[in-house]
Amino acid sequence: MARDKAKRVARRVGRADRRHAHAATRAFDGPLMTLAGEASELADQPPLIALSAATIVAGVALRRPVVLRAGVRMLASHLAATGVKTILKSMIDRTRPSRAVAEGYHVGKGDGADDSSLNSFPSGHTAGAVAVAQAVAAEAPLAALPLQAAAIGVGALQPRRGKHYLSDVLAGAAIGWASERLVDAVLRRVAAAIEAHDAPDPEEEAAAHPS
Repeated sequence: MARDKAKRVARRVGRADRRHAHAATRAFDGPLMTLAGEASELADQPPLIALSAATIVAGVALRRPVVLRAGVRMLASHLAATGVKTILKSMIDRTRPSRAVAEGYHVGKGDGADDSSLNSFPSGHTAGAVAVAQAVAAEAPLAALPLQAAAIGVGALQPRRGKHYLSDVLAGAAIGWASERLVDAVLRRVAAAIEAHDAPDPEEEAAAHPS
């Protein structure tokens, strides 16, 4: 009984998700929306990798450890998010709203084919933007606020651009957040291991400074 009810709710949510994205896709795009859509392409893989690499270089050149750490976090988090979303896109075929409006909606098991019009799930732009923004937030929360706002904007634009459904965007955001958390955990373990390795041996300390 409860399972059947959950399935009915899931179907209703799915239909609402598709209706919203299809209506947004059909909406007229004025100059501002077109410009915003073009700007959201800065959340694609090459620009985010370039931004991360530039941050690392700036940290080294300026001798700013916090900037260097932020750059490393950004790059690692983005690469992790990209890996996860790439795997999911190859496993799941889902027509992007722009194609669904013209030819009909389809979702099913992916065959690994490189057809971007079937790669709606999940939103890679959102995953990358969230991963990078959260990576910066781990080192400099205030400096990350503009990036976090931009990540929200990137995600919000995807249905309107006919690229993704809201569920794709939410999945992408979750992937980005989880990727940064994973990288944070790994970096903390590495830092703890380095600190333990560099810590003086108590016996050697006692021998060097006898009482």
